[in-house]
Order: sequence, then structure tokens, then C-alpha cells
Amino acid sequence: MRLINTTTLELKFFIGSKIPDYAILSHCWGDDEVPLQEFESSTDKIGPKSKKIRDCCELAVKDGLDWAWVDTCCIDKTSKVCYAFLDDVPENGSLAECRWFTRGWTLQELLAPELVRFYDQSRRNVGNKSELSQQLERATGVRRQYIQGDASVHVASIAQRMSWAAHRSTTREEDIAYCLMGVFDVNMPLLYGEGSKAFLRLQEHIIAQSEDESMFCWKAKSPPRPNLLEDPDVKTWWEDSLLSGVLATTP
Repeated sequence: MRLINTTTLELKFFIGSKIPDYAILSHCWGDDEVPLQEFESSTDKIGPKSKKIRDCCELAVKDGLDWAWVDTCCIDKTSKVCYAFLDDVPENGSLAECRWFTRGWTLQELLAPELVRFYDQSRRNVGNKSELSQQLERATGVRRQYIQGDASVHVASIAQRMSWAAHRSTTREEDIAYCLMGVFDVNMPLLYGEGSKAFLRLQEHIIAQSEDESMFCWKAKSPPRPNLLEDPDVKTWWEDSLLSGVLATTP
């Protein structure tokens, strides 16, 4: 894995058991983000596009960590600390309407690391996930025992875990499935381009390893009811659109 040196901002590749302690950054991507590949080749590491990365590294240095990992692809449980940047939360602002809680990947970024610290748009520390567990429960629908790590998320029913992602979205259609792989302890190939089939594959993998029938406790969203008296073809289309298989198309 590639890590950023928190002092020099240089990237270094680590492999196997030689991976040092490191911090991770959880954030919502904007239009001016710098991709990791661009950051690696760029000499302008003090520009405005790199500010978020520099802020993460500065916090890591204060925590005595020499390395940091900044990416949106995956979060694992080996990191020492996760910094969650809430860029739309002003000082003393409410967390309730924060965009961070509506994104798909941030669900596992909330649950997987043992320590998650939250920072507002001024990079002021507003608390960690244990201190904010009551607010986080209201904002996410995830019970406090899972947020605080008092109980494993895998103890929660399939339906309950799906409900945590019901109001979240991802930029890529496939990511709404891929971002839940850790939540359901599923390992499957990432096939970008498969579209909605990704979420069906996720459910098939869950069924293969779990006997929890709450998997099938979901309700389809009905399309708007047209004026069925105007056109018999419209009536046939609308009735057909109500038909569904046993697997959901979204969380």
C-alpha cells in the first residue's frame, strides 16, 4: 500500500507486515480534489488543491504518526486513527444535515476504524465517534453500540445493515454495492461498468454465507400512478413495472 510521509509529503510503498502505523482521511470529494496519482507526480504540494491532504498530515504529526493514507477506494481496520473532515459544517454547527452522512463510502469509514475524529470546515476538532455517538445515531440510524464498537456490526441483521445505507448515494452506480462489502464481510471482484448488477451480486454473496432471512425484508418504490383510463398500453406498462424479483435493486 502507498502511504504519505506526514512530514515530507512524499509517497512510499509498503508491503506485507512492514506497514507502519498510519492515519486515514475520510471526506466527501469535491470538484477540486487532487487524485493520488497527480499528487504523486506533482511538485506543487503546497497549492490549494492539496490543502486537505496537508491538513490530514498535520493532524497525524500531532498524533505522533509519520504516515497517512488519503483515498476514497477503501478503508481498513488497521489504521490508528481516522480523521473525518466535515467541510459543510461551520463552527458550532449541527452535524445533522452534513453531506458526509449521505455518502456511501463514509458508512464503513465511520464503523471500521476504532478511533474516528470529526473536524468542521475550520478543521476544529468537534469530537470523536464515541463522544458524538448520540448525534451520530440520530444522523445515521446506526445504533450507538455499533458506532462505539461495543458490538460488532456483523451482529446486526442483514435488513438493519441495509437500512444504514438506504439514504446514502455514490457517484458511481456500482459503488453502492462495493462500499458495503466490509459491512457485510463480503469479498467479491470490483467490476466497474456492470451498473446495477453489482448490488445484485452483493446480495447473492450475502445469501451464500448467511441464513438471515431479513435479507428479503424490503419494499419496492412504486412508480407514479398514471391515468390508466387514457391508454391501455400505459396501464400494461405500469402494472408490469410493479413486478419485482426477490432481490432489491438498491439498499
